[in-house]
This record gives sequence, C-alpha cells and structure tokens, in this order.
Amino acid sequence: MGIMERMRLDGKVSFVTGGARGIGKAIATAVAEAGSHVAIVDMDIDEATKTAHEIADTIGVKAIAIQADVTVKEEVDAMISTILDTFGKLDVAFCNAGICMNIPASEMTAEQFRKVIDINLTGVFLTSQAAANVMLKQGKGSIINTASMSGHIVNVPQPQCAYNASKAGVIQLTKSMAIEFAKKGVRVNSISPGYIGTDLVLEAPHLKVLIDQWNAMAPLGRLGRPDELQAIAVYLAGDTSDFTTGSDFVIDGAFSCF
Repeated sequence: MGIMERMRLDGKVSFVTGGARGIGKAIATAVAEAGSHVAIVDMDIDEATKTAHEIADTIGVKAIAIQADVTVKEEVDAMISTILDTFGKLDVAFCNAGICMNIPASEMTAEQFRKVIDINLTGVFLTSQAAANVMLKQGKGSIINTASMSGHIVNVPQPQCAYNASKAGVIQLTKSMAIEFAKKGVRVNSISPGYIGTDLVLEAPHLKVLIDQWNAMAPLGRLGRPDELQAIAVYLAGDTSDFTTGSDFVIDGAFSCF
C-alpha cells in the first residue's frame, strides 16, 4: 500500500470543536475528504448544522452537528455520548475552540482573563480528557490541540497576554498528556498556526490596520490560509503518524523565526 493510501482516514470518526467556521471548518473538511466521519462541535448550532450538511452533501461521509460549551464538563460529556451513540467509537479529537481578546494587561479584568483561559486552555483540557478516556479504553486514538505561534512569541503590536499565556499552556498540556498516554496507544500533538486569514479575520474592520502590519513583518508577506493547515491535520489524524506524539507543529510562514 502506497503512502497516499495509508494517509486515508476511511472508517475513522473525528470531532472538531469550533468546527463551524474558520480553521475548524477547514480541518473538519480535510478529515472528511480523507474519509473520516465527523462531528462539528460549536456553540453556534445553526452554523455547525450548515457546515455538517455541507460536508455530508459534498463529500459523502456522515457528519453531525453538536452544540456544546467546551468549558462545561457536563456539556463535553454529553458531546462524547452523542458521538458514541451515533458512531460507536472515537478515533480523532481536534480540540480547536478558542477566542482572543486584545486588551492591555494593565486594563484586563480578572473576568476577561479567566474567560480566555477557560475557553482556550481549560476547554482544551476538558475535551482532550474526555476524548482520551474513550481512546484509552479502545487502546488507540489521536488528539490534536490547536495552540498558536503565540505560545512561542509575544505578538505585536496588539496586546493579548491572556491569549499568549493560554496557548503556551496548550503546548505544555499537550506534551504532558502525550507522556502519560505514550504507552497506551493514544497520541497527543498540537498545531500552532500563525496569522490565518479566516473570513472573520479578513472581514473585521478593526483588524485591517493590524493585518497590514502583520503582513509587513511576515517573511512571506501575507497571512496563511485555513486550507494550509489541512495537510498536517490529516497527517496527525492518521496511522502514518504513529511515531509522532508530544510534538507541536508551528505553521506560521517562518513568522516566529525572528
């Protein structure tokens, strides 16, 4: 069997949190194109349903939409139950949901800081933990967490201390879980995107000046595209990456190299 055949995800079951749009949608589409059934998990159930129908209709795999708040354990547990009731197993977990607040550290309230940490870090912990508890019983599975180049660098000129701290936490959480599960068949890795031109980013008027500044600093002179994260997602989801765990893949067009 050739490498392209071994990259296929036929028969696997995946979920993607924050999967209704942007990076999450791109990842969900990619694993579906590779053959995986997929659960689109999002707070926006209408958009999640739209994405699930689009994937099912155009690609032909089974896709469902689930509404869940990743910071609430009971909702995460219910999400897992729905996936198992629908598909009978779980092979791949993409813990991707996240937010960013550009607020100076001197002005950020404790509530604002906690909200970013709760969604970006605690949410990743709860969803990856719930996925792991299924996968450990199965003896196999792949967990992929969305971190960020912001876990490695301090972004400028925008102030985003909570986001940066949360994403650094995701990277270390990923490594810690990878060590715990290494001999139990469950792999844990993270993807650290750079600035990605999702529709929400490109259409936000207040970000235009920042985008111009980011592009001026970027070695490639542009934002990344969501589809440029698809190949690494499919690789980490599949069996060709069986020796890959505890790794963080920085996909940022060399932005964090200086």
